Amino acid sequence: MTQMEYARQGTVTDAMKTVAADEGLDPEQIRAGVAEGTIVIPANINHKRLHARGIGLGLKTKMNVNLGISKDHHDYEEEKQKAQMAEAMKADALMDLSCWGKTAEFRRWIINENSLAVGTVPMYDAVGLLDKGLKDMTADDLFRVVEEHARDGVDFMTIHAGMNRETAQHVRKNPRITSLVSRGGSILFAWMYCNGKENPFYEQFDRLLDICRHYDVTLSLGDACRSGCGHDSTDAVQISELIILGELTQRARKAGVQVMIEGPGHMPVSDIRMNVELAKKLCHGAPLYVLGPIVTDIAPGYDHITAAIGGALSASCGADFLCYVTPAEHLRLPDLDDVREGIIASRIACHAADLAKKVPHASDWDDEMSRARRKVDFETMTALAIDPEKARRYRASSIPEEENTCTMCGPMCPMKTMESILAGREIKLN
Repeated sequence: MTQMEYARQGTVTDAMKTVAADEGLDPEQIRAGVAEGTIVIPANINHKRLHARGIGLGLKTKMNVNLGISKDHHDYEEEKQKAQMAEAMKADALMDLSCWGKTAEFRRWIINENSLAVGTVPMYDAVGLLDKGLKDMTADDLFRVVEEHARDGVDFMTIHAGMNRETAQHVRKNPRITSLVSRGGSILFAWMYCNGKENPFYEQFDRLLDICRHYDVTLSLGDACRSGCGHDSTDAVQISELIILGELTQRARKAGVQVMIEGPGHMPVSDIRMNVELAKKLCHGAPLYVLGPIVTDIAPGYDHITAAIGGALSASCGADFLCYVTPAEHLRLPDLDDVREGIIASRIACHAADLAKKVPHASDWDDEMSRARRKVDFETMTALAIDPEKARRYRASSIPEEENTCTMCGPMCPMKTMESILAGREIKLN
């Protein structure tokens, strides 16, 4: 049985208890959310090392780290270091987006060696695994790739089931600046074009659900038609697919399969609330997983910042799961430093959103930091920092004359001045 099926029969599973303990909530609240489909717990029955995480309504905002090789950059040892870094830096999930060669060994290493939820996009693996061109791939071939990933222990899969013939016509009739920017979506679009057939994941959706239910894979319904630039945001192409995703959400829930929805990638700040509320409405409150969104298209090298802005806003409006973006976005495969910067930016966005959503105990961390600042206690401030290593390095790079100040304000530190006044001590400004 899936987590959803257990929840519906009134059973609180070990995974639900783990999520409840991490969130500081009653396990019954988690069970009820999973039963309704407003919370998902990606937890493949074959992922033995998994520490279950909950994604959805009333929970902390979660974040995912993408990694994986490409034809031009295929150092699996570097990708393993990224996976270990992501776990150490408190990410909630990893997605292996490897899109070249035989990926199974690395995928199985990730599942066996880490406790984070693991996601994949099986279409990325199809070319390398099957050793066939798109025109020669059958629907059975594509489902074989999905089942292999599920059997290996993948907890959630991005499947672009909403890219059907109807959606494809909207793509043709509504020209965009950037057309389709989803790699998986464009591959499926090309497969449909080459073969003159319907998307097999849409046409045989029940077959997909049977695989997901058997292994308890959470279905992440991909947004093949997400906007690839601000100009294309919230257009007919995107909305037509979203309507279909809402219909598929209901079918998945009826089958006892956990499902979440993937959201758009690029949009102006003014479109964010509307997009989140529309996705939640059309997809019946399913957890929403967003890439960014990236709020301006002019910042290559800084897209971890554009995405953090969009991520904080979208999560504060109700999005549940953020996919990190690194400074390398749109430019190259990220290195270890890029991954680190992306993780920190996304964690800041998640926490900022949790403060806005008034997630229980989210503000405790900020309050503790504020008390340390009032006392001008740099040792405690550094320990509490989201990136203690960087905070410690900055502090050490510019040492003040007085220990309990910094080189910005020195003796004129307002915290020190006010503490002295309130304690009745002499005030010295030089």
